[in-house]
Amino acid sequence: MTSYTIALIEGDGIGPEISSTSLAVLEALRTRFDLRFEFRPSPAGDACKARTGEALPQSSLSTIKDSDACLKAPVGDTAAETIVKLRQMLNLYANIRPSKSLPNVPSLRPGIDFVIVRENTECLYRGMEFEFDGGVVALRTITRVASARIAKHAFELAEQRDGARKVVAVHKSNVLRKSDGLFSQVCREVSSQHPSIAFSEMLVDSAAMNLIRIPESFDVMVTTNMYGDILSDEAAQLVGGLGMAPSANIGERFAIFEPVHGAAPDIAGRAAANPLAMILTSAMMLEWLSKTRGDASCAEAASSIRTAVNRTLESGVKTSDLGGSNSTSEVGAAVARQLG
Repeated sequence: MTSYTIALIEGDGIGPEISSTSLAVLEALRTRFDLRFEFRPSPAGDACKARTGEALPQSSLSTIKDSDACLKAPVGDTAAETIVKLRQMLNLYANIRPSKSLPNVPSLRPGIDFVIVRENTECLYRGMEFEFDGGVVALRTITRVASARIAKHAFELAEQRDGARKVVAVHKSNVLRKSDGLFSQVCREVSSQHPSIAFSEMLVDSAAMNLIRIPESFDVMVTTNMYGDILSDEAAQLVGGLGMAPSANIGERFAIFEPVHGAAPDIAGRAAANPLAMILTSAMMLEWLSKTRGDASCAEAASSIRTAVNRTLESGVKTSDLGGSNSTSEVGAAVARQLG
């Protein structure tokens, strides 16, 4: 039996609810795929800070670093002290956020299937802000190294996908001529190394419009940190909302997997949270383990989770955000049954 150690950040708000549901789904894989997961609690977030004085204690950081991967539920107001910090400390440069139409889910239209590849370590999210008399300056950093690295990741992902095999670089180089100009230039340079992938460019405001107008035309979108954050929330709404939006933070040797949505304290404890983003995030974790560990059983398990989610939705089992009447745990239990 193959065993993996997974650092678990249960997070805040609905975090513990969707975490326990996702762990039950992963546990259902044990017998069928001969997989075992040792989940290592790694407290972080608002509740952790209230209890210990730190949003990301050194003990949790050590646990994360010593694990094969990290599965993270959303945190509250301490996101900058937790996940943003972890992305930079662990150099998790690629934020991967897929959007796909699934059965029996309200979406803009069928046939949507694209992924946003967001640079994850620089831009305005480095947090370099400085006060001066009467105002604030925020420094936006775009480097050749980081731009080339994320562009390479996007083209390699496009080569692996079954879709249209095309990459669009999203920027605002007509206004931000130096920073976005460098990003767009580097993307063009990288595109010449991947002749089998169609390459184009689009201004970020046009991209926001075309995500609504012709979302099915996109395959892989590569962009900078803040643009990617904003566009991926828009993209999630096209396919049922943030409850359907998984994501991965990937580096050279480590990765953290988390749903795109926040901690939603307004529905915490009401069993109303949609667990599918977290469950689909778990499938992304298994795919990454398959690629990095050469474990075919993880790839098969990831595919089985996706199939189980589709069958669960087709059966009409879903939470209220998707027009259903089932609880968080009922949806998770239905997915786990489909795995059996």
